[in-house]
Amino acid sequence: MPRVYSFHVSPKLPERLRCLNELSLNLRWSWHHPTIELFRSIDPDLWEETGHNPRWMLGRVNQKRLAELELDEAFLAQMDRAASDLEDYLGSVGRFSLEHPQDLSLVVAYFSAEFGLTECIPNYAGGLGILAGDHLKSASDLGLPLVGVGLLYQGGYFHQYLNADGWQQETYPINDFHRLPIAPVVDAAGAPVFISVEFPARSVYARIWKIQVGRIPLYLLDTNVKQNRPDDCKVTGALYGGDRELRMQQEIILGIGGMRALKALGIHPTVCHMNEGHSAFLGLERSRMTMEEFNLPYYQARQLSAAGSVFTTHTPVPAGFDRFETWLMEKYFREYTGTLGLTFERLLEYGRQDPTRTDEQFNMAFLAARHSAYCNGVSRLHGEVSRRMAQAMWSGYSLQEVPIGYVTNGIHTRSWVSMEMSALLNRYLGPRWAEEPPGKAVWDRIERIPDGELWRVHQIRRERLIHYSRTRLSDQLRRRGATESEVAAGSGVLTQGVLTIGFARRFATYKRATLLLRDPARLKRILNNAERPVQILVAGKAHPHDNEGKELIRRIIHFARDPEVRRSMVFLEDYDISVARYLVQGVDVWLNTPQRPNEASGTSGMKLLANGGLNLSILDGWWDEAYCPEVGWAIGHGENYTDADAQDQIEADALYNLLEHEVVPLFYQRDSADLPRGWIKRMKASMCRLSPVFCTNRMVAEYAERFYVPAHRRHQRLAADGAARVRPLVDWRRRVLEFGRQVRITNVDSNVLRETEVGSEVKVSVRVQLASLTPDDVRVQIYHGPVNADGGIPAGEAVDMDHQGLIGGEHLYTGRFICNDSGSSGFSVRVTPYHEDAIVPYEMPWVQWAE
Repeated sequence: MPRVYSFHVSPKLPERLRCLNELSLNLRWSWHHPTIELFRSIDPDLWEETGHNPRWMLGRVNQKRLAELELDEAFLAQMDRAASDLEDYLGSVGRFSLEHPQDLSLVVAYFSAEFGLTECIPNYAGGLGILAGDHLKSASDLGLPLVGVGLLYQGGYFHQYLNADGWQQETYPINDFHRLPIAPVVDAAGAPVFISVEFPARSVYARIWKIQVGRIPLYLLDTNVKQNRPDDCKVTGALYGGDRELRMQQEIILGIGGMRALKALGIHPTVCHMNEGHSAFLGLERSRMTMEEFNLPYYQARQLSAAGSVFTTHTPVPAGFDRFETWLMEKYFREYTGTLGLTFERLLEYGRQDPTRTDEQFNMAFLAARHSAYCNGVSRLHGEVSRRMAQAMWSGYSLQEVPIGYVTNGIHTRSWVSMEMSALLNRYLGPRWAEEPPGKAVWDRIERIPDGELWRVHQIRRERLIHYSRTRLSDQLRRRGATESEVAAGSGVLTQGVLTIGFARRFATYKRATLLLRDPARLKRILNNAERPVQILVAGKAHPHDNEGKELIRRIIHFARDPEVRRSMVFLEDYDISVARYLVQGVDVWLNTPQRPNEASGTSGMKLLANGGLNLSILDGWWDEAYCPEVGWAIGHGENYTDADAQDQIEADALYNLLEHEVVPLFYQRDSADLPRGWIKRMKASMCRLSPVFCTNRMVAEYAERFYVPAHRRHQRLAADGAARVRPLVDWRRRVLEFGRQVRITNVDSNVLRETEVGSEVKVSVRVQLASLTPDDVRVQIYHGPVNADGGIPAGEAVDMDHQGLIGGEHLYTGRFICNDSGSSGFSVRVTPYHEDAIVPYEMPWVQWAE
């Protein structure tokens, strides 16, 4: 092959239009409707042809058209307004700095394997990436000092098409980064910035790219560079592609390479946030960097770096965590551990639930947990599930005390609300409605919107969805080689004014995409009711290696081809952000049917809220905490089953009953003005109660309050004076671990033996042998509460006891508590670790109970 001398060709714009470059390179346009309309007005057909990519469009637009725009006063005024609005946005003071003026030195580095920002940057696979993208957008809106770190995939995620039998096929288009709204990072001399990471017997290099997301920079690493051998160029070739070794290579580049990229850019985060365990190797690298900066051994460096680290898990089942075989870990980390001053065996222990079990694979979630000080799930129910999965790591504590909290996911509302609905909300709620936190009276103004106006906006979006679906289906049929008559039939699917249900998500088996097909005859009766018809739009991809998921798609396609339902059930191929946006802005109902409790959170149903759609879902993930009868419908009552087939049958029946007796009748119940007043009432209740809560502005603010700011302050405190507080803290940990096993509670006395009354005081005194520990090293606690049938206290309350002194070589402690409830109650006594700089029990799971 001849040598090719490559170069980059930039869009050439007239001087008066140069600010279009700046507008296109800041992704704030992706959630700012006036700027989107500005780009669309340049060339509507080209805007669609380029996949809503302003950079590519500006490079292809006809020079004659640019000359016309240069003289178009209306366009120039619109452009100047958009540029001025962006300038004002970037220069304004965010909510964070107003609420935390003492924490302006905070810098959060947010690591994720994927980021879904807009459809023209295919650097995401699904919900995890969309959430990460929305996280950055809300961080920008709030003015949070945050940078994103990820990988830039040459092939992104696959494009989906279906063969004649309805079986999913995949294509992997190659991205031309220079056509995307991203830019290479260069040094002062204009040269690209690279980092390197050690692989076996070689170094692998990665170039740094930057995407500007409002106020937030997102840095992405790309290994497809000439310094690398061909195999290493493919490390960032495709998202979630390849075998386990390639997955490990990607996660090394993300975690270790990501930390080195930040250092190369002069960015020194005080808090690192791991969005799922893919980036957990950053814990090792951050500790190594801390060793160098403070001249500390690894154990002390880990303590300091973990103080400023947060780990969010999105996985509801143990099998969902990334695991690596020991031989693979040894291949890539045997030499690296030498730079940490660790043995390879000690490194493996960080990735095992039970460090003594050498047969365990290396688990990235455990590595992340042991290199962070804060851990959370992504919904209330998922927090409970995560605590149950992790309880063995804190085996001496009750389930409710397992130190894994939750921050329920959200969506970036302005990215998902339709332009028409946004204008309506601006008119009645004010222009900053999306930025207002939950509880503000602004959301009560939803009730001021006339029913007719709200319904008309919703109807417009449903009409546009139907038009879009017909066009997309016709294109799908042409690509599949369908006849002209079949294509013509495709352009006639769906009907205006009919109740429209959407179901779109990743086709994993636990999401039960075919639950609705459990009784085909009954479903046909629902769809084909002459007086109250229903139509369904379905979209979603199965993982390329998930044949069970592909079979679900095939079953839906075969059902949708039945002549009885082919006009009322449509599958839209190649689900992406653009398809999702049309769906959530236009459907009446969003259907979600996961097997509880396997949906960690789910966010697709949240995207409907501000658009006026209603949710019909299993009580799983976010809907478990969002549901009440006024805002939507719940399938079942939150039951958990052991028989999956029985569960499917019961919940399919419940779904059919809801559709037949509640959902469909309410939609078609109209007044003299042909308005479904009962339906609109639910729309308003859902918008008012749920929109300000299930959004990333609330979510990111919650991360800041509960994790980022406390982690930042703690990291700063421990790092002060050359990390002077770290060594005493680590010495205390070693002391507790060494001598804690010798601690004994020798005597427990109480004034209540068998029975007492509500409101009475229970006094307790105990004697404790602390071995070589001191009273300052521990807390002695009464743990009291209701007693269950097994004689345990599953949900108790801990009360610290007072140290009264030494008696005969034993420490005397006294305490008391009030009996507030009747019934079987009890108490026990325990000794827990204590240090003013420690987070207990997260960092120190030891506990000694009275025996």
